[in-house]
Amino acid sequence: MNIYDFRLPQHVRFGVGARTTVVEEARRLGGRSAALISDEGLLSAGVVDEMKHQLEKEGLEIVVFAELAGEPSFIQLEKTTSFVKERQVDLVIGLGGGSAMDIAKTAAALTNVEDPTAYLSGEKVIGKGGLPCMLLPTTSGTGSEVTMNAIFSDDKQGVKRGLVSPNLLPTIAIVDPELTLSCPPKVTAASGVDAFTHALESFISTRANPMTKMYSYEAMKRFTDHIHGAVHNGRDLNSRIEMSYVSYFAGVGLANAGVGAVHALAYPLGGSYHVEHGVANALLMPYVFDVVGVTCKKEMVDVAHALQLGDYSEKPYAALKAVTIYLKQLLYDLNLPVSLKELGIPQEALATLARQAIEVKRLLHNTPYRLTEKQIVAIYQKAYTG
Repeated sequence: MNIYDFRLPQHVRFGVGARTTVVEEARRLGGRSAALISDEGLLSAGVVDEMKHQLEKEGLEIVVFAELAGEPSFIQLEKTTSFVKERQVDLVIGLGGGSAMDIAKTAAALTNVEDPTAYLSGEKVIGKGGLPCMLLPTTSGTGSEVTMNAIFSDDKQGVKRGLVSPNLLPTIAIVDPELTLSCPPKVTAASGVDAFTHALESFISTRANPMTKMYSYEAMKRFTDHIHGAVHNGRDLNSRIEMSYVSYFAGVGLANAGVGAVHALAYPLGGSYHVEHGVANALLMPYVFDVVGVTCKKEMVDVAHALQLGDYSEKPYAALKAVTIYLKQLLYDLNLPVSLKELGIPQEALATLARQAIEVKRLLHNTPYRLTEKQIVAIYQKAYTG
């Protein structure tokens, strides 16, 4: 058998009301002062102040950095890291969606690094020696609270780049589904399909193994049962709980098996046109799988079963078509964009996007199909018209 590693955060706490234990966990980590990293939306909604008050009333000194907005960038990361260093705190708390959590855990890991340039370029892998980090997700999507990955836009080059290191795993992940109740339908849909993309791509990844497939499969099964409830009835706590499981399970699959071509093609859309990551994944997924799915027929039978599309064990070639039809219909069901044209992407830009996507070799190599640049252009073309 093959040898493989399987990594998780040191500690995961999951459940309704789990956020109320943040103080005891901060104390367990020896925290007397903490940097609370979040975004402008949660600051405006009062969620940041509520968490700050909860910590301060127990005697912790809290400084807040909540200037984040949109997709995370290296510029935002550098500002946040400088803030954490200057305040000389002994703990970092990330509260928010994937953007806030990616920035919080990376800033915590880089706190003791004098010049992060080589780490941000990917020349060096981020090592040990950073601050303890606690992550609390407010969306059910990225799985950042359980992954070794952090994705950033490079505004200078107009591309997205991923940093990967075991030291980007948080010290503790606190997953409280109640924190996702106020998440609006559009964000719930985009982040939910992002989680599903993690599950689907990690399930067919060339690095997948029985342990990762177990998590990925369970995420897909719960997704199809509960995404509609979470999007269209956001106060349905049971749907929110189940989607928190989806995000967590899919995140574990992503962290240990990786994602593939859908993400590789989504990165240029985010880097050059600032298309939300989950939206880009959702839109590209059926067209990517229409091509790469031919190399993983057995897995497509399993995916169709997880999505309750029927038993295709006797007709495996038909499973792929059933899955891609489901993925296309999902865009309409969740009120997500159905074409690149709808997103304002110029058709003449598709060749440039393909040249950028073909360079995301780390993710393309995770896919059990070797896409050519010409094929990627064709995929973008189909996604353009919808």
